[in-house]
Amino acid sequence: MTKAIVLTGITTTGTPHLGNYVGAIRPAIAASKDANVSPFYFLADYHALIKCQEPERVRQSSLEIAATWLALGLDTSNAVFYRQSDVPEIMELTWMLTCVTAKGLMNRAHAYKAAVAENEENGDAIAGNDPDKGINMGLFSYPILMAADILMFNANKVPVGKDQIQHIEMARDIAGRFNHIYGEHFALPEAVVDENGATLAGLDGRKMSKSYNNTIPLFEPEKKLRKLINKIKTNSLEPGEPKETEGCTLFSIYQAFATPVEVAEIRRRYAEGIAWGEMKQVLFEHINQQITPARERYDALMQAPEHIEEQLQEGAQKARAVSAPFLKELRKAVGISAITV
Repeated sequence: MTKAIVLTGITTTGTPHLGNYVGAIRPAIAASKDANVSPFYFLADYHALIKCQEPERVRQSSLEIAATWLALGLDTSNAVFYRQSDVPEIMELTWMLTCVTAKGLMNRAHAYKAAVAENEENGDAIAGNDPDKGINMGLFSYPILMAADILMFNANKVPVGKDQIQHIEMARDIAGRFNHIYGEHFALPEAVVDENGATLAGLDGRKMSKSYNNTIPLFEPEKKLRKLINKIKTNSLEPGEPKETEGCTLFSIYQAFATPVEVAEIRRRYAEGIAWGEMKQVLFEHINQQITPARERYDALMQAPEHIEEQLQEGAQKARAVSAPFLKELRKAVGISAITV
């Protein structure tokens, strides 16, 4: 039986938080242990450059993300775990794909259209001003780099959020165009969207996101973790007054880390009017207990960056064992090869 190739990239612009863990990291690490799947996980450091021009932040984020995945038990004997920039074939493939991609396709990308719309709302497109003001080519052609990430390894399935489905559809379009011109080389990837995937709310009740500055970093020390949980926004209901679980940030985070039996017990305590301070203590203890072993491994890894680098280099070797011969084949297909008699 041929294993399904599953690929996931993590952009290196921030510190992993509880929302990242529940929504993407936890299921991906479980998949890394599936013998029926061939998983590829990579640090998307070239993608980071699109919006982040802070070199130290990109470096630090790469270290933190790699340490997080390893601390949580990523099975690197089964999964290929690598840094995007360590696989130069991806960038060469990006150019090949750029040369078969219609500009009109890129014009329709959600991120680009949103940036243009923001300029228009701000009046930057009025009176002859440029609607593309401040938009770099990285943002414009980002879907092509993402297509290269996927097609380089002929990934069959790509787990994404709903906002990324368009990019997988674009990768399919680009692959189809390349195949039409140069012959069948690429499998057409499928987006995998977990409809039941948890989206955690942050400190202010909005989606937990670094862009909102409302995150709870996954491996915060105990004191800081407690302090952040105590800052989570609640309503003004007094102890003893029945409380709704629906729309409650404390409950949604607890639910993501608890068993069905534990969730049922907390529902009962909400109905009985659990005090918000008590619920915050329950949440803190529950999360802290679960992540303490991994936090200890994470702290040790952060003190041993050479071990992390070793793991990434091993992953790059595995990745290039696939990408180098495949790119040689693609070069030949497009007519770039040694001149022979």
